[in-house]
Amino acid sequence: MFSLRRAVPAPIAVIGLCVFSGLATGQEIHHSFCAHGCPAGGPATNDVIIREIYVLSSNDATKFADWVAYRVTRDTIGVSHTRNWKTDPLLAANETLEPDDYRGANAALKTDRGHQVPLASFAGTPHWSQTNYLSNITPQSSSLNQGAWVKLENAERALARSASAHAVYVTSGPLYEGNAGMLPKADESHAVPSGYWKVLAVAQGDVLRVAAFIFQQETTRDANICDHLVTVNEVEARSGLNLFHALPAAREEPLEATRGTLATSLGCVVE
Repeated sequence: MFSLRRAVPAPIAVIGLCVFSGLATGQEIHHSFCAHGCPAGGPATNDVIIREIYVLSSNDATKFADWVAYRVTRDTIGVSHTRNWKTDPLLAANETLEPDDYRGANAALKTDRGHQVPLASFAGTPHWSQTNYLSNITPQSSSLNQGAWVKLENAERALARSASAHAVYVTSGPLYEGNAGMLPKADESHAVPSGYWKVLAVAQGDVLRVAAFIFQQETTRDANICDHLVTVNEVEARSGLNLFHALPAAREEPLEATRGTLATSLGCVVE
């Protein structure tokens, strides 16, 4: 059944409430890291973990987070620290991978240990090491992790530092649309993602601006992030999740059908 695991007291919501339900209990959780609702629609067996700098929904079957949500501001950003990988202390041994499970993965699959919540975006906080828990890590192709993915993370931070954005709300997760191989040394059942999605949101008064992206594991290192712009509707269709569901339908539907509301602030030209 649905499980909530909290490392800290739940923060008070600021502008967008995160509301999602445990199907077995009807419980609702409110969180300020999500703009107008954290993703809904995941398995009822997922473990939702709330920490000082992010919230995530860990999938027992895949061993990776179905989604993560975080809020980047100019004050949270810093210079990356040491990547000291650790098993998530809030998850049972059969719910997550261990550091040794990644041995040999780069040679076999050409993957890195890829952060879903980026370390550098929270290196300005005392909680940065929480990004190195394996619940926040996936086997991400080196070309994507060191190419378009880090470019998009840099764009998030640049936007958070700009005068036009007080904070950038980010939701991200994996896709499982094909066989991406298996970690050769892992002794737990798991599923390596075939790709990833990420949705950025900036609230300015009553106006919410968004940009959504999808990347395949095979994305080349020199790829332009703007070539991977999609609509939120496409992210929802391919991930099986429902985003921004706390918005009234009259606002949610046009927002999720367009690619252009935040893309220009990220340097993309939308025709």
